[in-house]
Amino acid sequence: MKQKTFKTLDEQIEILKSKGLVITDIEKTKSILLRENYFFISGYRHLFMNSRKDQVFIPGTTFEELYAMFIFDRRVRNIFFKNLLIIENNIKSLISYQLSKKYGYKEKEYLDSKNFSKDPIKIRQVHDVLNKVKRQIRNNVKQHSATMHYVTNYGYIPLWILVKVLSFGIVSELYNILDESDKIEIASIYGVDIESLEIYLSILSNYRNLCAHEDILYDHRTQKVIPNTRFHSKLNIEMTDGEYNYGKNDLFAVVIILKQLLTENEFRDFISEVGYEIDILEGKTNILPINNFLNNIGFPDNWRDIVNID
Repeated sequence: MKQKTFKTLDEQIEILKSKGLVITDIEKTKSILLRENYFFISGYRHLFMNSRKDQVFIPGTTFEELYAMFIFDRRVRNIFFKNLLIIENNIKSLISYQLSKKYGYKEKEYLDSKNFSKDPIKIRQVHDVLNKVKRQIRNNVKQHSATMHYVTNYGYIPLWILVKVLSFGIVSELYNILDESDKIEIASIYGVDIESLEIYLSILSNYRNLCAHEDILYDHRTQKVIPNTRFHSKLNIEMTDGEYNYGKNDLFAVVIILKQLLTENEFRDFISEVGYEIDILEGKTNILPINNFLNNIGFPDNWRDIVNID
């Protein structure tokens, strides 16, 4: 079995140069590699290579261009992250409001299994998710001032406080096991159907974790695929074998989801910020047209037009 051994900064630079990357300022490159990590930066190299098999950079590709892509991914990741946090907070608020209003504000009331899905196929899932929630109560009650305050002074934790210590992933699972009437009530706030919202929350939870851990974002693809929407057709996104090429399980799928879940002003700000970073990237890369980068991300060429689609 092959082993990866430690490489000095000089050795890292030689590896990049041996693959055809142009490095003009050795000391600056060393400084960047030391601060940012060779592994993370090299994760963007495939964009600048003719093929993954040959592992050779397109002639003329510079380290500055490779680093520009790294910085672009970081900045876009931060833009997505703050908007995903908005959705996370919104869905937590909606779920806590709906369940508290309908079933009560004490754990024994809103976490009663009788309040959740009656689908025989979901009996085990209901049990597992509710156990996860109760485990979070046991593990976090003393870690957060708000939960500790309610337990100490009132002897219970209302759901609108509890959701603060629940992960987006658990909240997504919680929505999946809700009684159908509660799902409809929440999904109607966004104007989407319950099946789509289930998929949306799962995908957003996945991307939220990527963003939180600073994983590479641009080429990530999810296992779940969002349903076709009016945005796919109105943008005239190209199709292959009856399937849309973009906006199904890629970063543009997240854009389509955010279009439906953010407010109009929030979404306009989001698109403006992402567009600004793309414009900066275009000014720093010469080897490949900006559309090549966009398509790798999953963005169609006319991606900005989504902001004006009703």
